[in-house]
Amino acid sequence: MPTMPLKEVDKVEILSILDNTIDLLLPNSNNVKRLPRSSDAMTREPLIAEHGFAALVTVTRANTSESLLFDAGLSKKGLIHNMDVLEVKPKELHTIVLSHGHADHTRGLMGMIERLGERKMPLLLHPDAFLERKVIFPDGHEMNLPPPDRRVLSQDGIEFIEERGPSYLLGGLVLVTGQVHRTTDFETGFPLHYALRNDEWQKDPYIHDDQAVVVHVKDKGLVVLTGCGHAGAINTIRQAQELTGVQKVHAVIGGFHLSGPLFESIIPPTVAVLKELNPAMIVPAHCTGWKAVHAIARELPQAFVQNSVGTRFVL
Repeated sequence: MPTMPLKEVDKVEILSILDNTIDLLLPNSNNVKRLPRSSDAMTREPLIAEHGFAALVTVTRANTSESLLFDAGLSKKGLIHNMDVLEVKPKELHTIVLSHGHADHTRGLMGMIERLGERKMPLLLHPDAFLERKVIFPDGHEMNLPPPDRRVLSQDGIEFIEERGPSYLLGGLVLVTGQVHRTTDFETGFPLHYALRNDEWQKDPYIHDDQAVVVHVKDKGLVVLTGCGHAGAINTIRQAQELTGVQKVHAVIGGFHLSGPLFESIIPPTVAVLKELNPAMIVPAHCTGWKAVHAIARELPQAFVQNSVGTRFVL
């Protein structure tokens, strides 16, 4: 795998715009800024949580800051509602990155495009993100996973950039991993996952469009942001290390997809490697699952931070 040197940033801020949970009572810390507690906290326009994920990534270097949106949540109204409450203006974003094509990371785009006006917003994604997908459960029950609507989005302000490999964004300050190589023996994919290819439903366990965002913070190390982590949290971190040539991992934030019986056996080896990596901060979110969250909190108590919609991580 070719090395892609990543410029150092002075600071990165990751704002949780959408996630599965919100808790107004969580405390601040030096690097974790929760929603301000005020007298009208229970009466002002509330943020909402949903089964989805979206985050604002802002990198700062030499007193210049630029931002991108990573994922867009599930509902048409959820993303733009929370952006309004958090005073995030769509027209100030430089680009959007999709971690993969599942609806709980993409459908919020349908609400956001209404705010873009005539501006064309670049959207970076893997080509497989456009595949029709579904999950077929052992009892035969199916759950459809509709992809982004290419036709509608391209007409209404989105300019697609399709890349299978790694990419630089924001002047080389952000790296998108592209398709993640599978290197562990325990992160073996999603066996119930199917994709429609050539008019035929085929097994699609590896979900090759799954990718992550990586930033290199000066004197600290890598910050790795995942959406669902279908490629495996450890596979993803290792790809970030190999691409950048930087071994120190400062923070890992996002979904690790360790929820449910199919994935619970992966929790112990995943946590074991995370302990070896010893990040200063780890924020399991979205689809990580409560058993994995508790295991991470127990085994990495100094690094663990509970996510909540509206939380800003300053790294």
